[in-house]
Amino acid sequence: MNKLKIFGEPIIDANSIEQIKRCLSGPDDRATLTADAHYGYGHPIGGVVAYKDKISLSGVGFDIACGNKACQTNIRATDIDTGKVMDEIFKQIGFGIGRPNPKPIDHPVFDDISKAGFAPQRAMMKLAMDQLGTVGSGNHFVDLFEDEDGWLWIGIHFGSRGFGHKTTMGFISLSKGKKFDEHAPEGGMDAPPILFDAGSALGQDYLSAMRLAGQYAYAGRDVVVNKVLEILGAQPVFEVHNHHNFLWEEEHFGEKYHVVRKGATPAFPGQYGFVGATMGDTSVIIRGTVFHCTRRRPGDEPQPGCRKKTLAQRQGGIPEQRTGGLARRKKIHESTGH
Repeated sequence: MNKLKIFGEPIIDANSIEQIKRCLSGPDDRATLTADAHYGYGHPIGGVVAYKDKISLSGVGFDIACGNKACQTNIRATDIDTGKVMDEIFKQIGFGIGRPNPKPIDHPVFDDISKAGFAPQRAMMKLAMDQLGTVGSGNHFVDLFEDEDGWLWIGIHFGSRGFGHKTTMGFISLSKGKKFDEHAPEGGMDAPPILFDAGSALGQDYLSAMRLAGQYAYAGRDVVVNKVLEILGAQPVFEVHNHHNFLWEEEHFGEKYHVVRKGATPAFPGQYGFVGATMGDTSVIIRGTVFHCTRRRPGDEPQPGCRKKTLAQRQGGIPEQRTGGLARRKKIHESTGH
């Protein structure tokens, strides 16, 4: 069985291909590199690796559980004043590095943090409370979309904020023999991936801490979508919510694996995903389908590799229409898969 499957190899830079090869640590590991993958820290974005007995910190990345949520509302896109709504969103939701939420939030996830199985996360309570429901910076966003039927959608993209980043930095320190709260250089993009033995205490601690950061990221995206619904005076009709920087324990080829996806959303048959595009492209709701390679590879990865039709549509010149912050999105249930 081929250990590495590359989609769109002619358009992927050589560094990303060499990087995914370095991520494979054992004879039973399997990997997929998706069509618009690019170079990352220790693990390419758009790279998926199924490890037999390793836990990959580098495959999850600095922003644990970064992901997307899309929500179709019950109001028409033409019925809102987009500029006023976006101004209100910016006023009521925190954007930017380290910026706290303008209004304190209470949420059940804080109870989980107070009882965190990995003790150092309990000390991050203030950070977690300050930043829950904030968006951050970089390519993270809150946006409004109009689908082809004229309905208004909310789309967001961000992860576990400072809570996840501080967790990652602490485990990088532990991987280098330092204490959790000691500083350690994270290494450059060419550094080998940081891998923990799956059965080790450190590996199990990382899994516990990562999962809690995942809960926090889900909670944060829920809070933001609910706030935007409140601003709009709208109700949710249909929601899609996924991590794309995370590790799952899954079964493939009749064996159990630790599957890490970095910049790649799970798309098992029937599973929906939201793939947010650039400001100049059409964002899509996709749904996993059975494809010839799903029986042989570790899952279907739509962001970016399962965007079989989406990439073709983009190449065909389907534009995103944007006026005053309102983007047009393809809502649909296009079949996707490798």
